[in-house]
Amino acid sequence: MESARSLLELFRPDSSRSDPKQFERGLEAYENGRYLEALRFWRLASRAGKPEADYRIGLLYARNEGVIGSIPDAVAWYERAALKGHLDAQFQLGLIYLNGVKATLGPNRPEMWRQSTAARLGDKAINLHDLVFPNGTGVAKDVDAAFLWMSVAAEAGKAEAQSILGDMYANGQGCVRDHAAALRWYQAAAEQKAASGEFALGDVYYQGRGVPVDYAQAAIWYHKAAEQGHVRAQVALAFMCLKGTGLPENVEEAARLFQSAAAHDDTIALYNIALLRLSGKGAVKDLDRAETALRKAARKDYLPAIQALAEFYALGTAAEPDLREAAYWYEKAAERGDTQAQFLTGRFYATGTGVPPSIRQAAKWFERAAEGGHATAAHNIAVFYLNGRGVARDVAAAIKWFERASEGGISAAGVQLGRLYSAGNGVPRDQARAAEWLSKAADGGDADAKMAYAMFLIQDEPSAERLAQARALLTDAAEAGHPAAAFQLGGLHMGRSGGAVDVPAAAQWFKRAASAGHVEAQHTLALLYSDPKSGLKDPQAAAGWIVKAADGGNAAAQFKLAVMYCTGQGVEQDLAKGVTWYEAAARQGHTTAQYNLAVMLGRGQGRDADPAKAAEWFEAAAKQGMVEAQLAIGDALRAGDGIAQDRDQALHWYRQAAQQNNEGARRRLQAMGESVG
Repeated sequence: MESARSLLELFRPDSSRSDPKQFERGLEAYENGRYLEALRFWRLASRAGKPEADYRIGLLYARNEGVIGSIPDAVAWYERAALKGHLDAQFQLGLIYLNGVKATLGPNRPEMWRQSTAARLGDKAINLHDLVFPNGTGVAKDVDAAFLWMSVAAEAGKAEAQSILGDMYANGQGCVRDHAAALRWYQAAAEQKAASGEFALGDVYYQGRGVPVDYAQAAIWYHKAAEQGHVRAQVALAFMCLKGTGLPENVEEAARLFQSAAAHDDTIALYNIALLRLSGKGAVKDLDRAETALRKAARKDYLPAIQALAEFYALGTAAEPDLREAAYWYEKAAERGDTQAQFLTGRFYATGTGVPPSIRQAAKWFERAAEGGHATAAHNIAVFYLNGRGVARDVAAAIKWFERASEGGISAAGVQLGRLYSAGNGVPRDQARAAEWLSKAADGGDADAKMAYAMFLIQDEPSAERLAQARALLTDAAEAGHPAAAFQLGGLHMGRSGGAVDVPAAAQWFKRAASAGHVEAQHTLALLYSDPKSGLKDPQAAAGWIVKAADGGNAAAQFKLAVMYCTGQGVEQDLAKGVTWYEAAARQGHTTAQYNLAVMLGRGQGRDADPAKAAEWFEAAAKQGMVEAQLAIGDALRAGDGIAQDRDQALHWYRQAAQQNNEGARRRLQAMGESVG
């Protein structure tokens, strides 16, 4: 009870005004952390008409010291002091009205209480709010009031107010824009050696706001402000030193100024000192300190720093690339709207680089990048829509993005559009539009596009004119080093599509493609050198190209090479190598290779006998409709040779062969007591 009485005592009105040291007693209490006691004395001093006491009470409300923090209540006390001519109160009012103060939300905050009572009591809460919060819970922005109070403080000689009033005139806030007036107030602040005024004068001369551009004068004023530790002035002067604008180029001085500003965590300074430390220009090369500065700036959401940090990790600037970090920062840049970062983030998700693979995420970022004008991303998301990967299949959307990509110079998009219209894939078949898109893509000079247009021209039964145009396009592409175009030219010279036959010319184009690693061309060239009718028969050359094509994975070449090793044709006979190449072709689905492999495995030729494996390969060939294999697997099932005996399955395969009018199958069925239809 005594404590409650003593607390009330602090706020009990005191009719005595005879003590002239009330304010000083409040100041002493405040300096010793006794804010409530300070409030009591300052209230008494306020009643005695002391404006400094009003101002100090306003500060208590602004700082949440001894009272519940409330800027609106602070404003009420500042206004009492300001109307009595208190300079700092006038300045504080100008600042508050210039920016406004939003009501703070959170537990035990006045605005939270106001909102909750309004929700519960509705209109009845209004009177209660006015009673509890007579000054409200926020301060609306009021540039007219801000201009008024800032003008009063500036006229009274407050340098900070003079600088801000200059800004208000420069920006037309609460007044008509007036660069001359802004200059006068900046000069007034600078005359008092206010760093803010000196910096503002530097900006005036650098940008030519109401005066001719004068970089030398700008440098002088920036320098004065920078010497006082004005961070933005240090950054501005650093750029002038870096670029040699208005003063001699001096990278070392730029680095010193950037570092000084970076020590205050200035974002731009952190970014630029990082770049200088990365390059070793003007500062000692230090990748660790550079990375630290970039990370600080990036965490402040500065896009150039985010981009640089992503690249730092992607390239492995300090050590090995760290793709997880790179992906993280690229995605941060992507979220900030950086189109290239959106594209790269899409690629990371598409390939699972630095992030778990996600086609949906890849599609999302490709589409965002495409919306920002990234042509390759437009092509990628078009492919996603066409194939229904990461998004629902939507041919119309695919066409839209292919068109955007084509407009952006991606010839492959024009090729895709041509193929869509030519095939009628999800759109009405339209050969004229197909030709238009393919021609446009080919005109861009891309070899793939030229080949695609050429293949379009020679489809069906081309006219002599279309055939000549296709040959010209393929020749351009082949001369540009396109192996597939050279292979197609070889085909044209062999008379495909109705052209004149010129075997030597065909061989030359096949050879050009084959030499560039085109596997089908290698196989075709081997066949030409093997054919006595070609006039180019050369068994040694044929064998060489067969080996290359087989090594390249061509199943027909692998089969041919297996035959050569098994028969000793053009190579030294080697059954083991024959089995190896039969197996390579068989795994690619080559039916005869599967059958031959099964025969050799069953007989133990070139490899130890393996009836079970033989049965597997017989069955594989049988499923592809080979009669001999169907009989063989039927025999194996009937006898239980390498596979479990199964009469029904044996009959199944015999019937399959019999349907192809195979006499051996008929005899087997009759021998098993089955009728033959």
